Amino acid sequence: MSQALSERTIALVKATVPALEAKGLEIVREMYSRMFQNPEIRDLFNQSHHGDAGSQPRALTGAILAYANNIDNLGALAAAVERIAQKHVGLQILPEHYPHVAKALLGAIAHVLGEAATEEILNAWGEAYWFLANILITREAAIYDDLASANGGWKGWRAFEVAEVKPESSVITSFVLKPVDGGPVLRHQPGQYLTFWFDIPGHPPVKRNYSISCAPNDDTYRISVKREDHGLASGWLHDNARPGMVLKVAAPAGEFFLPETPQRPVVLLSGGVGLTPMVSMLETIVAQNPDTQVHYVHGARDGQAHAMSTHVRQLTAAHPGARSSTFYETTTANEVQGRDYDHEGQINGAWLSEQTPIKEADYYLCGPRPFLRALVADLTQAGVPSDRIHYEFFGPADELLAA
Repeated sequence: MSQALSERTIALVKATVPALEAKGLEIVREMYSRMFQNPEIRDLFNQSHHGDAGSQPRALTGAILAYANNIDNLGALAAAVERIAQKHVGLQILPEHYPHVAKALLGAIAHVLGEAATEEILNAWGEAYWFLANILITREAAIYDDLASANGGWKGWRAFEVAEVKPESSVITSFVLKPVDGGPVLRHQPGQYLTFWFDIPGHPPVKRNYSISCAPNDDTYRISVKREDHGLASGWLHDNARPGMVLKVAAPAGEFFLPETPQRPVVLLSGGVGLTPMVSMLETIVAQNPDTQVHYVHGARDGQAHAMSTHVRQLTAAHPGARSSTFYETTTANEVQGRDYDHEGQINGAWLSEQTPIKEADYYLCGPRPFLRALVADLTQAGVPSDRIHYEFFGPADELLAA
């Protein structure tokens, strides 16, 4: 258990908030520049989230500022700490990696703030960093132990063979994965993701998270991957992954998941490839929760991009309390409303208020950032309390979309 921070450290860290607001992003970019001089540390991170256009530096800047503002009320950061710990476990971050981050962070603060970064300020930030780092290290150790000791669980990278490749739409393909060692796989929580280590010729190791798109079982996982424009990993998977290919995979992780026994009606909302964790949840409810009312609402660009439509219709037909609704942004003359799609346009709060049990349901959302921003705001304005709005997004762990 970490010792409490000193009152002097708390006061000094809070006093640096104006400087962080002015120069925080510069500090974080300098920190990453220093860290990534070490290839071993660089290769731990998803590089697609870095660089001038990357979202991770901005996200970490916000997280550091939130830590400084709440350093005397760390309970407010509990959810963010769990989210970061889960991401770290997926990436196989270990205690020996933390000193590299401390050295880079303190060096960056000193470099960017210059004379304003007094020895007392740097010592305070050093104490604050290791206080939070020890919380994360302790939580991550517990997660690693739980994953390794569970039936079918493992620690580190495990070899999985691609057992099946199935195109789902014009842009999304599913890959069924089976462990090479022939053993069982850990039953994931519906909504969690797998982290992959890809060895792509001409590139350093590439790390990516992909949500599991099937219900928990003892034998296989399925991921359903969208080919992204200029997506290094997704493009490589679509072009190269064939039955028999072996991939390195970390155990399921993530704090966004369906409870084992839902206590309220469930509304699943997804946009585009955000359907992947939702299909896992829907399959699970249909198989295990016959008394749970569930409404799956999906938004797609068009019929060509819509993945798993037949599968979702079959699932909802098999459950007495299930229904689904599909929105297409654009339609063609060959597509029939009521057969291929239900509504034209985008999912919106007014429709959700009229067509879903807004006063009692739990809402689970996954999709692009504009989709999440709009619908989380709509649900909040409709009076849905925050503890009934659960969302996952594909990006840095600590980016706050619904602040």
